[in-house]
Amino acid sequence: MNRVKLKEKALVVAMDHARMLGVVEGLEDPGRILEEVIAAGADGVMTSYGVIKRYHDNLIGRLPTFLRLDGGPSSYREDWLKYTEWSLLHTVEDARALGVDGVCVMCFLGGDVELRTFEIVARVARECRGDDLSLMVEALPCIDTPRIREPLAPEAMASAARIAFEHGADIVKTYYTGTAEGFRKVTENCPAPVLIAGGAKMETLEAALSVVQGAMQGGAKGVVFGRNIWQNPNVRGVMASLRAIIHEGATVEQAMAKY
Repeated sequence: MNRVKLKEKALVVAMDHARMLGVVEGLEDPGRILEEVIAAGADGVMTSYGVIKRYHDNLIGRLPTFLRLDGGPSSYREDWLKYTEWSLLHTVEDARALGVDGVCVMCFLGGDVELRTFEIVARVARECRGDDLSLMVEALPCIDTPRIREPLAPEAMASAARIAFEHGADIVKTYYTGTAEGFRKVTENCPAPVLIAGGAKMETLEAALSVVQGAMQGGAKGVVFGRNIWQNPNVRGVMASLRAIIHEGATVEQAMAKY
């Protein structure tokens, strides 16, 4: 099967949040969001089994599609980055059956489920080699752990990204460290391309664009953003602004004008 590969620089839209959060503002109608972001030039989508199954014809063959394979308890039981349980919920064979172009799993550094996520990354990396499925690994230092006092510190983030690469990641997704110089430590220590996660919705679009600009200056190859796109009332405007920075090297001011 011919896989659709991400561009060298990419704007990937994340839509896997409802798997753990349930009801999420902005994701009430995933089909509508998919049509909007695809029309606005998304370079890829990363989402859940249910979304791909339901909107298969809207996605497969149109743009690179990544299936989230793993997961933990819902937010009604445990908080993000404080997990005591983590599992592989779908398989690489499930991904092949859906016809996706890649898969995504977590790599948690320093938490209770660290080794379990390493095992999942290693297993999935091995199984993806058979037919060129791309493996995206979301590598994050955990919070409130004895050996990680500052999860956004460049050293911690760089180590998380490098460990994900060492276990088989083709693409690494992680958080921005706060400065271009700090993020350069992440990208210079990770041979795989690094994309930044958006996390919670930032206070303003300008703040989000500043993060993207800093990350790109620090060597990032793009973003995997969710809430900072589809929780904005002007989805296409946000997409245009993000594309301007990622693909055109625009400044924040120039990108804001696209909105």
